[in-house]
Amino acid sequence: MTTLTFKPKLFSTLRNYDRKSFTTDLLAGIIVGIVALPLAIAFGIASGVTPEKGIITAIVAGLLISVFGGSKVQIGGPTGAFIIIIYGIIQQYGFEGLTIATLMAGVFLIMFGVLHLGTIIKYIPYPIVVGFTSGIALTIFTTQIKDLFGLTMASVPSDFIEKWIAYVGSFPTIDPWSAAVGVGSVAVIALWPKLFNFSPFTSHFSLLRKLPGSLIAIILMTIAVLLLKQYMGVSSVETIGDRFSISSQLPGAQVPVLSWDVIKSLVSPAITIAILGAIESLLSATVADGVIGDRHDSNTELIAQGVANLASPIFGGIPATGAIARTMTNINNGGRTPVAGIVHAAVLLLIFLFLMPLAQYIPMACLAGVLVIVSYNMSGWRSFMSIMKNPKSDVIVLWVTFLLTVIFDLTIAIEVGLICACLLFMRRMAETTDVKVISDEINPEEEESDFQLGNLEHLTIPEGVEVYEINGPYFFGAGNRFEEIMGALRHQRQHPKVRIIRMRKVPFVDSTGIHNLTNLCLMSQGEGIQVVLSGVNENVQAVLHKAGFDTMLGEENICSHINLALARAKELI
Repeated sequence: MTTLTFKPKLFSTLRNYDRKSFTTDLLAGIIVGIVALPLAIAFGIASGVTPEKGIITAIVAGLLISVFGGSKVQIGGPTGAFIIIIYGIIQQYGFEGLTIATLMAGVFLIMFGVLHLGTIIKYIPYPIVVGFTSGIALTIFTTQIKDLFGLTMASVPSDFIEKWIAYVGSFPTIDPWSAAVGVGSVAVIALWPKLFNFSPFTSHFSLLRKLPGSLIAIILMTIAVLLLKQYMGVSSVETIGDRFSISSQLPGAQVPVLSWDVIKSLVSPAITIAILGAIESLLSATVADGVIGDRHDSNTELIAQGVANLASPIFGGIPATGAIARTMTNINNGGRTPVAGIVHAAVLLLIFLFLMPLAQYIPMACLAGVLVIVSYNMSGWRSFMSIMKNPKSDVIVLWVTFLLTVIFDLTIAIEVGLICACLLFMRRMAETTDVKVISDEINPEEEESDFQLGNLEHLTIPEGVEVYEINGPYFFGAGNRFEEIMGALRHQRQHPKVRIIRMRKVPFVDSTGIHNLTNLCLMSQGEGIQVVLSGVNENVQAVLHKAGFDTMLGEENICSHINLALARAKELI
């Protein structure tokens, strides 16, 4: 029985907390809050909700993940990975459906943590993670083409291929001013860090270097668009205020009306949100551990993510998880305790309360540029290309997950990708289990522990005795293979009087292995052949005992060493 271990890092770090730690955490938190602002707005709009919902998510979820999380430096909030899922749920079930799905995902995440599944989730195959991450990145990029170039379109199709066909048909309607703002934003964000590689800038503008390129792009492009409207009469560049009504009022807590039919229909997307949130948060925490030399608590982190996703939708937010980019920004600016994450949430709250109305002047093309950079950084194209050099099975899983994410949706991609990975894993495990036939004698030089009894002379196999050795786990994949090999050998050889099956290298056996072994024993007995098991370890022997093998074969025919098994075979002959 597993015991619940919930140990938030905040409480352990506060024991030796001092003024110096607070100073560094305060600075890091302020910078991360500034970095998170444009991303929260962009992720909210791209997900199909209002910009303030993105900031509310960053405030509520970011605070709770820092307070209750299992990582010292994790920064939580809305991320690009959720954009496609959220948009799809809203299109099908509305915002209330998204709220219910997020609440359900929060419950699932807490269950993952309580059941100690944190370490298991980290073992999801790397090709699946790269496949759906790259697929999400391409999908995000695709959704931003309209705003990036200011295309005039009545509606944007939801299907990936239809979307690009519609873009090509609408490309003559491109707005040059919007395109200039969008492309200019991409250029500013990409070139901003490189600007400080020149020595004249490094020494005089070190503080500016800490500001994110996305914020600089938003400030510059917003001012530029305002000047264009004021002095040149350019009104074709759409802003957030043209599409949304901005509110700086904190929403009250609201719990949606739950019905069993709605809950059943939202189980699949809720599980997708939970799995994706778990993967991304634990991946972020693991990367952070390598940088700061710490070790996060996976299960505590999952419980914190669950609590955050329970609270965020109640206050009008969207799904949240650990964000790698913001977490690394926190680390690079000196953040070393969860206090930095709390400060980051407080900074966003102050901006929301006092500066939120200014967001209405931000150009949509600029936000599209921000998301284009996000999608590029998220694509992991180098990792994608490196996996292409790996075994074909990994390449298949990568492409299946990638194409399903792009053409269909992330829910299907994760489900099918996991199934493919599991099937390939089972095949590889089955291939590691080998069955060897020992004909004349057993060479002690090739043995390990089975010669603890007796001397190290060659052991001759008596006439009328067959010895088979299973190397590897005896589970459902290998069990069928062993049965096939045994069946083929039975037709090639004369019936022996005793059949010894060595199991010294079998670490475990499952129900299929027991079933096949039972069939072999019963078939052998029907042919007048006695089966003797050799080298059975304690765990496997306990499983066989429960299955009744000691009764079926006789306890004297289940031996701990090959010496004893051969001696027993001689007695039977």
